[in-house]
This record gives sequence, C-alpha cells and structure tokens, in this order.
Amino acid sequence: MPDVDSKTRTLLDMMAALDEPPLSRQTVEEFRARRERGRPLINPTSPELPIIQDIEVDGGAGTLKARLYDVAEGAARPTLVYFHGGGFCYGDLESHDPLCRRLAHHGGFRVIAVDYRLAPEHPFPAAVEDACAATACVAREAARFGADPLRIAVGGDSAGANLATVAARLACRNGGPSLRFQLLIYPVTQQSRTTPSREKFAEGYFLTKESMDWFHGHYLGSAYDPTDERISPLDAPVPEGLPPALIVTAGFDPLRDEGLAYAEALNAAGVRADYKEYPDQIHGFFSFTAFSSVAEEAIADAARAVRAALEG
Repeated sequence: MPDVDSKTRTLLDMMAALDEPPLSRQTVEEFRARRERGRPLINPTSPELPIIQDIEVDGGAGTLKARLYDVAEGAARPTLVYFHGGGFCYGDLESHDPLCRRLAHHGGFRVIAVDYRLAPEHPFPAAVEDACAATACVAREAARFGADPLRIAVGGDSAGANLATVAARLACRNGGPSLRFQLLIYPVTQQSRTTPSREKFAEGYFLTKESMDWFHGHYLGSAYDPTDERISPLDAPVPEGLPPALIVTAGFDPLRDEGLAYAEALNAAGVRADYKEYPDQIHGFFSFTAFSSVAEEAIADAARAVRAALEG
C-alpha cells in the first residue's frame, strides 16, 4: 500500500500539532468554529464563474438556502443537485463553495448546492427530508432554476453523499423525480457494522472513529435502526430504476470499504456504478486542494463523468 501523499502528510502533521481537545470535550459550536477558521488554509483559491446566485429551494419543513453555480446562461441546463459533507453536523454553502465552483468549472453544468438542516439542532431524518424535498423541487420547478428536468443528477461528499444516494433511492420508491446520475464522493453507506478500513484508519487520517461516533451520536441519537435505508443504503435492496453512479474513495479513509461495497452492490443489482479509489489520499481530499497532489484532477474527472451522464 502506498504512503499518504506527501502534501497531505504535511496537512496531517499540521493538524496533529494543533493539539485540539477531543471531540467529547467540544461543543458543536466550538467544533464548527474551529473548522471555519481552517477553511482559507486548506482551499485558498477558487475559480471565478460568471453565474453564482443565492437562491431558495423547498426543504422538508420550509424553504432552504441554496446556491446556483454555472459557466453559462441557459433555460434548460444539465444540473447537479449537491449536498455538502460534514458529518451531518457541520458545513454550509460557504464550506463547499470552492468545490461546487470547481465542479461547475470543470464540468460545464449547473450546480445547485443545498444548505440542508444540521444536527443536533435538527437530528435524523431532517437532513434526509430536506435532500428529498430539494431534489424534487429542482425537478418540479426546473424552469425557475434554469434546469433541464430530464437532465438532473444528485451528488455529495461524505454525509452529503449519503443524502444524495438516499434521495435517489427514495425517488425511485416514491415515483420520482427521475434522475440521471449519482456522484458519490467517499460516501457513508452503512452504520450497522465495522469494516477493515474503519478499524485500520481509526485515527491519524483526519476522519477518525471518535469523530464518526460523535457525528453519528448527534445525528442519530441512541435509538435508531442501523439498517434503515435512510441511514444504511448498503443494507437495503437496490430499488428498480436507480440511476448509474460514480463512487469515489480514498485509500486512507475509514469509509473506503463501504464505498467499494456499495459500488459492488449496485453493479450486482444491474445498476452501473463506476468506482475510483485514490490510494494515497485521505477522507475529504476533494476539499484539500492546497494539500493534495491529485485533488484538482480528481474533481475534474468526477465533473466530466457527471457531464457525460447528463449529456448521454
């Protein structure tokens, strides 16, 4: 197995030197503040786009803030509805603004980023309800968003990838909307068991067992069914009509194995799922462009896959 990317190792060493208190002794507010202070360091530059608009979409319990990105005007643009990562507890339109800009820049399609509700203020299933409602809203009111209702994809990273695939699965089960593609970047696909990668990379590689337990405690609480499709899509039957997917993982990510297992499950069910592992990367590397040798090209490759699916 290769070593971690040398640029990423620098980031990990910097994080270790911070000597932050364990998450068990941090409030959600303290955790969010620390993450926000580090944003300019890990992703200092972003491409300029001619179209960036703050908008609103439907959520599960009212309207949600959202942001539209594009490289061109148009009345029926191929569109990716995007859900950010952050353990269901952190993240917003600003945290993933650089990534959404890059996806639109490299792919040439419209991106609508959704600011879904976060735990613990809004625990499960609030984020799922928001993801489903926002996706349906973009499809139903496509003209308002300049989207082509026949060319809509969903995507996300980490927790957001969980929301994207759950929204796609529930759309199949509930009669729509019809989606063309899923972009799933290091997705959370199950909460029912451990995996070799969760054990091997439990600490020292940014996403840790402690942080995952902390996130899931805030999001799910203690009384939940770990095999619920909305929590663990890997453990549920693949619905008929699920759109094809690109699943991206990192070699030093605790979530690596369940991403691979999800790709295998989709393919076994007849749903095309392309799988790409970046062996020397860590969880979150799409957002660490200043500390990854491959992040920019990985984002471009993912964007091209979305574009090909929406134009095919």
